[in-house]
Amino acid sequence: MCHVIVTCRSMLWTLLSIVVAFAELIAFMSPEWLLGFPRSDSSVSGVGVDSGEYRPSLGLYSRCLRIGTRGGGVTCGPYAGTFGEVASGFWQAAMLFLAAGTLVLGGVACISIFSLCFQSIMKKSIFNVCGLLQAIAGLLLMVGLMLYPAGWGSEKVIGYCGPEASPYRPAQCSLGWAFYAAIGGTLAVFLCAVFSVQAEIATSSDKVQEEIEEGKSLICLL
Repeated sequence: MCHVIVTCRSMLWTLLSIVVAFAELIAFMSPEWLLGFPRSDSSVSGVGVDSGEYRPSLGLYSRCLRIGTRGGGVTCGPYAGTFGEVASGFWQAAMLFLAAGTLVLGGVACISIFSLCFQSIMKKSIFNVCGLLQAIAGLLLMVGLMLYPAGWGSEKVIGYCGPEASPYRPAQCSLGWAFYAAIGGTLAVFLCAVFSVQAEIATSSDKVQEEIEEGKSLICLL
């Protein structure tokens, strides 16, 4: 019989697991990892034309910049048509680790929804299994984030950040919100892994067992 068990700690862990997975996915896809030095289009003039300075941005495989000389807006899209065209080998490796970690988090987020009804997988606690997977995902994300700055010496980054750019030195560039979101999400992943233990304790408490013995199928506890 399926017992739907909802506690504050298990629900918080489920919600946090989903939020973290989405945060890492959005950060991975964003072109806002590096913000280039300010640029202006001196050839653009006229009423209603935006000729002010702007900062191009560069992501793992995408970028945002103004194309053309007619004062068009900033255009965003992938700069790499294939995996081999990614800015550097370090970024390729970083993408693999970040993608693997995000994929694991996505799977855990889906499983966490079903944890309201199923608390075990092959006689193993679903919370302990998911907590272990989240810790592994966190390590994958950490490796990816450490590899990412090593690619700042590539020709693509130099074009955005100036000739002084080198590994772990972005020169005239500044870090965008996507990089900070990835770091924050990684820290939150380890928090999820720790909190999964509390979710397991909450759903296997004596109060929950008493509710099950009374024949209740929907159990809600603080």
